Amino acid sequence: MKENILGIQVNTEGYAELLPRIFSYIEQKEKAMIVAINPEKVMKASKDQSLHDLLNRAEFQIPDGVGIIIASKLQKGKIRERVTGIDLMLRICEEAANQQKSIFLYGAKPGVADEAKSELEKRYPDINISGTLDGYEKDEQIIKQTINDAKPDILFVAMGSPRQELWIEENRDNLHPFVYQGVGGSFDVLAGNIERAPESFQKAGLEWLYRLLKEPSRIKRQMELPKFLVKIIKK
Repeated sequence: MKENILGIQVNTEGYAELLPRIFSYIEQKEKAMIVAINPEKVMKASKDQSLHDLLNRAEFQIPDGVGIIIASKLQKGKIRERVTGIDLMLRICEEAANQQKSIFLYGAKPGVADEAKSELEKRYPDINISGTLDGYEKDEQIIKQTINDAKPDILFVAMGSPRQELWIEENRDNLHPFVYQGVGGSFDVLAGNIERAPESFQKAGLEWLYRLLKEPSRIKRQMELPKFLVKIIKK
């Protein structure tokens, strides 16, 4: 099920319900893209019709942002569980190891995807990561051939949003994988290059506050949250 948040469709399900639906696309040999939805992205989409349409064309729009949960409650919706991009990625990796599905990591600076691969292999010993490729390769033919030669079932793309989603939509029909997720800086988090908020902040849905405390320059971006909530209340 999906709920409309200021014109953007958002899945109402949590991790437990989403995972079997995601993996059903692999079994059916169909393509699916997962995008993370937060207030900042919704506000951008309200001013950019192409981004608005791109987000709504995805098969899965996960509620990644405490503001989305608040918005759903305000409009008496059904979204109650925050589904973060990196945590969904990790759960997909765990399930892929259980189901013997293969994964490819594409994006980030040279060496980062390899470090993320090593970390994932430590966490999930049965995982099959069929290949990695950094985001600095410019030859699109080499990129496609490298991914297709590896024949992965799942492709994680770390380019930042919305560049990663645009790339996925443009190329997925010519690529082998069935499930595609743009994961932003997740490879850097796994590689230890970016520190994730402590678990107490994560559980409270306050990762945004932790990042703001660490990077005060993010204040302009964070001001989108109150604007977003005002729009929800007015609606």
